[in-house]
Amino acid sequence: MATAHAHEPRPGSRPFLVPEPLRAPVAPRMWREFAYLVLSLPISVLLFGYAVAMTAAGAGLLVTFLGVPVLAAALAGCRGFGILERHRARALLGLDVAEPAPARGAKPGVFSWMGAVLKSGVSWRHLLYALLHFPWAVFAFVTSVTFWCVSWSFFLYPLWRWVFVEISGDPRGISVYSDSRGGAFYLDTPFETAVTCAVGLLLVLVSPWLIRALTTMDRLLVRGLLGPSRLATRVDELESDRGAVVDTAAADLRRIERELHDGAQARLVALAMDLGTAKETLAKDPVAAAALVDEAHGEVKTALQELRNLARDIHPAVLTDRGLDAALSSVASRCAVPVTVEVHLPARPAAAIEGIAYATVSELLRNVSEHSGARRASVDVWRSEDRLLLHVADDGVGGAHAGGSGGLAGLTGRLAAVDGLLAIDSPASGPTAITAELPWRDRPLGDPLGDRL
Repeated sequence: MATAHAHEPRPGSRPFLVPEPLRAPVAPRMWREFAYLVLSLPISVLLFGYAVAMTAAGAGLLVTFLGVPVLAAALAGCRGFGILERHRARALLGLDVAEPAPARGAKPGVFSWMGAVLKSGVSWRHLLYALLHFPWAVFAFVTSVTFWCVSWSFFLYPLWRWVFVEISGDPRGISVYSDSRGGAFYLDTPFETAVTCAVGLLLVLVSPWLIRALTTMDRLLVRGLLGPSRLATRVDELESDRGAVVDTAAADLRRIERELHDGAQARLVALAMDLGTAKETLAKDPVAAAALVDEAHGEVKTALQELRNLARDIHPAVLTDRGLDAALSSVASRCAVPVTVEVHLPARPAAAIEGIAYATVSELLRNVSEHSGARRASVDVWRSEDRLLLHVADDGVGGAHAGGSGGLAGLTGRLAAVDGLLAIDSPASGPTAITAELPWRDRPLGDPLGDRL
């Protein structure tokens, strides 16, 4: 009979995990952050000396033309140090700061580049970092190194006390305190040694959190002064959102064109042909002509229904007249599975937000009908502070994701274009719950639909 080895855990047992506070003093994160603080001192000394010397020289030479290139070189050098600091923060602090926009002149050439560097707010923020980081680096270095050395010295005191004995030749070691009258205090009894070790252990356990607190200020300095400005980041986001809106609008136009071409337009062409044939055969064979007219009448009804569906998908009249509750109830009634709709809104949102909310729920219910295999679904709509939340859930097979170029991916992009987001919780075994968030925007005061649902 096989026997279990001693090092193998019993079935169902959990491996012993050291608590986080006990692992923190020797964890890789603590050593990376401590290395960051230690390296900050020499780097900040070089950066501060360079920034002060070059800036002072440039300011002093401003009476001549030489001051401008010296100032530009000072700012460019600070930006070069900024690259080093961002890489160091990324490697040791795990702080990923985006690269700011480079300084580019309107025209190629040295003078245009110097003007761009001097006018760039990013360059002056790098200079401010050089001036502010130096005193902080000195304080953080002294605090962290002193605390680290004292804590480990106390904690390991029983292991290296013999060094004091060898140095002094006194079995009591070297006194840790003495006064002018010749009194001295030695840590030589077992009790005193144990207390010293216990205090050291406490300081060792506290040191990682102190170091983490010190590096928090470094994170703030790097993120606030060496990264892109909030305005530039917001401009990039708006440009990206504008591209997403343009792409979404183009995709909607292509879809409308395709549905018109393949649907109503094709039926109207067939209708024209049937009516032409009926006109030609009316005198010869009235019965056949009547059959063609009857068939054409059916094509007209079908084409009209397709046009109504297309108009409803673009922006249904019930949404304009009665709001989200009635419009979503209409969408739910056409779903392949039973859907319960709950809408709790104090007022109607802006028309654009209302339209996006309607399109979002329509797309999600279409996915429920076509892909989920669910037996029931639910739609909940409510407002939370300045956000409009849409929650669509079903008891289907799950596995929904926003990857690729599917409907959920397009929906994610459409929501992101208006500062919204889509959260998907859909394990492979189901069920699926999808929550969409949109910014709440009130309707204008002059809108007669603003106060009624």
